Amino acid sequence: MARVGVILSGCGYLDGAEIQEAVLTLLALDRAGAEVSCFAPDVAQHKVVNHLTGKEEGESRNVLVESARIARGRIADVAEANADDLDALILPGGFGAALNLCDFAIHGPDCTVDPGVERLIRAVHGAGKPIGAICIAPALIAKVLGDGGVEVTIGNDAGTAAALESMGARHCDCPVDAFVVDRKQKVVTTPAYMLGPGTKDVAAGIERCVAETLALVG
Repeated sequence: MARVGVILSGCGYLDGAEIQEAVLTLLALDRAGAEVSCFAPDVAQHKVVNHLTGKEEGESRNVLVESARIARGRIADVAEANADDLDALILPGGFGAALNLCDFAIHGPDCTVDPGVERLIRAVHGAGKPIGAICIAPALIAKVLGDGGVEVTIGNDAGTAAALESMGARHCDCPVDAFVVDRKQKVVTTPAYMLGPGTKDVAAGIERCVAETLALVG
């Protein structure tokens, strides 16, 4: 049974983890018989957005606490995660991946990554274990692993692709129901809601991304 860590970034696509992407990831892992451990940074969200109005609100929420909504309370601070306890790592998308796990949404290629998230990514990658990244999450993979020329996708947005390549990554255009795999680096990525248009389309890509990530275990 593969032991897979899933890093969440809050709860809600405008300021945290994309809920459908996160749930589809967890469902695919459960169907594959994986043992899942969820993690998130114990930090304040960069912003809080009313998902009914789309407007930013003047309140503070904690990324770990909000992520616990998706994980049904079974979640830990990413700073406490141990790569030795995992066989693979997967990061769903949502704007929180580019706001709370890193600040790519604000600073682009000059972004910084949450220390706990970066430490775990580097430890998992350094141990030769696979990493999956969904939607905009490949941006932080590009930041952390770009110096190795990692191959990733965010779909086909030219501006975002150029930003990833400026961090050293190699971008490949990809449809929503497919994935890009860098077999040498053991990194698997899929566009999901960077492309849409709907749940069934996103699900197809995520299911294949999860399956390929698990196939690289061992």
